[in-house]
Amino acid sequence: MQLRPWIILAALTLARVAFGYQFQTIATLATDLVPRFGLSYAQLGSLIGSYMLLGVFVALPLGLLGRRFGDRMVLGTGLALMTAGACISAWAAAPVGIAAGRTLAGVGACAMTVLQGKIIADWFTGSRFMIGISISVCAYPIGLGLAQLVLPPVLARWGPHAALLTDALPAMLALLLFLASHREPAHGAVSRRFSLPSRRECLLLAVAGCIWTAYTASFSAFASYLPASLAARGYGLALTAAVMTIAFWGNVPGTLAGGGLAARFGGFNIFLTGTLALTIGMVGTTLSGWPVAFAVLLGVGGSIQPGVIMAVGTLSARPENRAVGMGLFYTLYYLGGTVAPAVCGAVADAVGRPEGGLLAAAALSGLAIPLYMLHRALASHEAMLARA
Repeated sequence: MQLRPWIILAALTLARVAFGYQFQTIATLATDLVPRFGLSYAQLGSLIGSYMLLGVFVALPLGLLGRRFGDRMVLGTGLALMTAGACISAWAAAPVGIAAGRTLAGVGACAMTVLQGKIIADWFTGSRFMIGISISVCAYPIGLGLAQLVLPPVLARWGPHAALLTDALPAMLALLLFLASHREPAHGAVSRRFSLPSRRECLLLAVAGCIWTAYTASFSAFASYLPASLAARGYGLALTAAVMTIAFWGNVPGTLAGGGLAARFGGFNIFLTGTLALTIGMVGTTLSGWPVAFAVLLGVGGSIQPGVIMAVGTLSARPENRAVGMGLFYTLYYLGGTVAPAVCGAVADAVGRPEGGLLAAAALSGLAIPLYMLHRALASHEAMLARA
């Protein structure tokens, strides 16, 4: 068995860890940043969403650039931007500077996310494709969980600038590993000429992008306001850390198991079960007195479906159109990631408590079900997943 594909997958996985870590940083540091800068919940949500801001505009162009200049150049540049943006945020003295650094890092993360599925599809086929996709997807919540574990002690000992600087480390390591390992596969080479997916491919990619947005934006918005909600309800730091860790890192076994479960029970059944578990877990964590139990439900049970969603999205375009197609897919994802935290924050402000934002996130997660059913009606998922 060739080692190069697995080393490339390791680099992409580490890059996804960096993505989750960087996105979660502001939410984890919120208890320091809100009083330090006098931020409202809506302003906090905007600062969180600044990481996704330009992704709406650059995802599709980055897909086109990936086709024109190759995966190595575009994704490598993206990882370099993630590193540089983290350093800018760490040096900033005001929210606007932090937002500027996060926006730059977010552009780099956009390049990574747009091309990762295409690269995995180039190097992995058959059953290994679903394994590769699942490993890559489950790396994001590992980054979220690491942020929750690493940042509070760094903040307490060295302050917010040092905490923000830790964002640069995983991105820099991913960059070095990717540049050392990646080569263009001979069987994956495509024409560098400009072209767009067909109208049918664009439709399938757009619907798939909305499904992924409903899943990821709702989870990210929920994670953004959960620490503040638990603190407002009188829970201590230890229990808050336990709930956040379970909710994030429970995604790892859930996502990895989801690929095998989909092969056995069908993609739709796994998707529906996972989405219902996610929504119910969000509501239960918000309203009940058993946040740990519902964190297990949303963290493990609510994470068995992302591999299915990503596989369906990646396979919605032909191989020669995947770089551009995933640009369209992630344009919608970044739009949702930019808007969702601020919208949920506005609901929290209207209610006067962070629980309003959590329930808004739960409602958003439920939208994935009708969108998935629409995509399933437009394309044969059985045939698509069989090709995977």
